[in-house]
Amino acid sequence: MGNPRQKSKDILSQTDQAALAGRRWLPRTLFCVVVLAVLVGLGVWLNQPREGEATAASQLVFTPARVTAVLSDNAAPDEENGEGRRVGTQELEIQLLSGPHKDEILPLTNHMSALFNVDVEEGDRVIVRLITQEDGTYYAAMFNYDRGLVMGITLLVFCAVLALLGGWKGIRALLGLVFTLACVWFLLIPGLIRGLPGIPFTVAIAGVTAAACLLLLDGFTRKSFCAILGCIGGVAAAGIFAALVGVATPLNGFNMSEAENLLLYGAEQGLHVSGLLVCGVLVAALGAVMDVSMSIASALWELRVNNPDLPARDLFRSGMNIGKDAMGTMANTLILAFAGSSLNTLLLARVYDIPFAQLINTDFICVEILQSVAGSMGILLTVPLVTAVSAKLMTADRVQHSTKTPQRI
Repeated sequence: MGNPRQKSKDILSQTDQAALAGRRWLPRTLFCVVVLAVLVGLGVWLNQPREGEATAASQLVFTPARVTAVLSDNAAPDEENGEGRRVGTQELEIQLLSGPHKDEILPLTNHMSALFNVDVEEGDRVIVRLITQEDGTYYAAMFNYDRGLVMGITLLVFCAVLALLGGWKGIRALLGLVFTLACVWFLLIPGLIRGLPGIPFTVAIAGVTAAACLLLLDGFTRKSFCAILGCIGGVAAAGIFAALVGVATPLNGFNMSEAENLLLYGAEQGLHVSGLLVCGVLVAALGAVMDVSMSIASALWELRVNNPDLPARDLFRSGMNIGKDAMGTMANTLILAFAGSSLNTLLLARVYDIPFAQLINTDFICVEILQSVAGSMGILLTVPLVTAVSAKLMTADRVQHSTKTPQRI
């Protein structure tokens, strides 16, 4: 039989812990509410209508439509491209599905080539552009297939699989993903457009999104805190590395695609094009760095729970051994992402036997290599950073054998 006095102490200890958790809940909730209110206020300010005339693109009208009839079709397989895509012309009759002209029936001439190839049948849904002429009449031009429904179903399937396999943590991960996308679209991009300092602002947004995602996933625990610090350090390291290489090459946002269009816009609105390269590196590296930091922090926490007497030095050594395995796989992540996104360019380089000296000094290739290597460098440096922080914080006091729940902070 157990010692009644010891059992009484355990009960009192559990009561004290519950009371302490209750006292911590209110300030943490208030902190989250204040941070969220600040972010919402910043988003409202950044997304206010900008001064100046509306852009030409914002005046274009696109609307979904359904093909109600194929009046004529002279398209035939194109033997030259070797894949049998039909080229030619279709005379269509379409019904508009939304907008002020909803349910109207319009004729449409659909020109199909090997590249622009929207081959439709009766009943298919498409997106058309409505073009208004000076006399007020309008006509429809083919834009593309209506992929909205399929893309929506794809996202729903992804969310359902994540929620089913991950349970509550999967749902929390989805909330973190939504928060990250909201921060990028409503904070980061408008902030860059308004001319805020690109690199510091991107680092701040990356830190906020990393903290939100990891806290949603695991709560206010030491494990989350270690992962957040390691993630921010790894992303910052990737940005610093990219900035240093950019200065040495020289390479910056002016060498990226669409730089000319952004430069024309930035001349009037204050957009700083030169810093966009490093900003892109920070955003691209965030996800992979977050993955590594949380994986190592979780592994070290389990080691510490199962061996409470493990000293910080041994915990650090174990974390580095775990991290070396992660380095070997995660270092390929962004490199292979570069190879996949640049596959067509690499194919053309081999097809036309572009000299290596020309290829390796092409702006597009240099930018992609820099982004991939800098992101991978961030992953590599995250390992010692998160390991050192975890070894220090997780051994700050004794971890009880009785629980595997990460200690609250």
